[in-house]
Amino acid sequence: MLSRLLAFAVCALMVGLPQLQAADLSEKEQQTVDEMVNRAIQYLRTTGQAEDGSFSKEASPAITSLVTAALIKSGRPLEDPMVAKALKFIEGFVREDGGIHQDGSLYRNYETCLAILALVEANQDGRYDEVLGKANQFVRGIQVGADGKVARNAPEWGGQGYGKHKRPDLSNTSFFIDALVASGASADDAAIQAALVFVSRTQNLESEHNTTEFATKIEDGGFYYTPAAGGTSQAGKTANGGLRSYASMTYAGLKSMIYAGVDDDDQRVKAAVSWIQKNYDLSENPGMGAEGHFYYIHTFAKTLKALGVDEIEDAKGKTHHWRSELIAELARRQKRNGSWINNKSTRWLEADENLVTGYLLLSLSYCRD
Repeated sequence: MLSRLLAFAVCALMVGLPQLQAADLSEKEQQTVDEMVNRAIQYLRTTGQAEDGSFSKEASPAITSLVTAALIKSGRPLEDPMVAKALKFIEGFVREDGGIHQDGSLYRNYETCLAILALVEANQDGRYDEVLGKANQFVRGIQVGADGKVARNAPEWGGQGYGKHKRPDLSNTSFFIDALVASGASADDAAIQAALVFVSRTQNLESEHNTTEFATKIEDGGFYYTPAAGGTSQAGKTANGGLRSYASMTYAGLKSMIYAGVDDDDQRVKAAVSWIQKNYDLSENPGMGAEGHFYYIHTFAKTLKALGVDEIEDAKGKTHHWRSELIAELARRQKRNGSWINNKSTRWLEADENLVTGYLLLSLSYCRD
């Protein structure tokens, strides 16, 4: 199945950007998606949004940006008062240097990249051209190595971090690549190719692209959080000091490689797909359990859509129609009020109904585009 899976992806990878194919949903599945989306939007309208247009503003404008992108991708027009108020709230964080973040923020890349993703969706008439141009220059300017002060052979080179310390990570780097691609950057863009260097170093696979001290300790093809500052995996270390792979970062790493134009027969892509086949699961974030489950679900859906595949055959030979299984999983988990929440873990803000509902509206949008 690996060769068949990669064959589907080859058309997407040849041009460097994902070619998105139409979802083949049954009438019943489409109805289920419509019902879930309508209920979620009603929750956000009546309960989730504050008077100032924000969603969970105490957790930074990033959540408002994520939810706003989800609303627009779910079909809400810019004239919808809920969307218009949210966009106005985001606009209030645009800064002179191009960043879109809170004053004194420790999460400048994260907040700005999510704002870019929202404003790109809202830029149908070009109203945000100038803001987006400056925001793109801002995040490019804070990429590790952009100022020439970090050597290319340093494990942190090419990455992006939150900004509160000098350690870049795969999650922030993935959002950075997403933002550049959404803004129209091509696979051979210099910043994306620099980010690819960092992404390749977060994979448990020794290659010409990864000679870090962690490359040979596990070699299962999955990805972890960061090789920088001594290396970190949120899934922990092995006895020999290896950094354990986990699903949310593995999908983020694979998606980043797709966007950077890595060819389908590249050993990095093959190894990542093999890890996914061995760890296919929607009931949890493989390698992390309940922690980061819905961040994972969102990344899972976006990555498989970017790959352009409808089915995955797991390591036991079972074929999974991922869209159908994802829809069923989310229908089972949606609350009566229309929201979703992580009932088993509060880590990474997944006790916030607005954030999780935003993640899953985006996930559903990848099922039915």
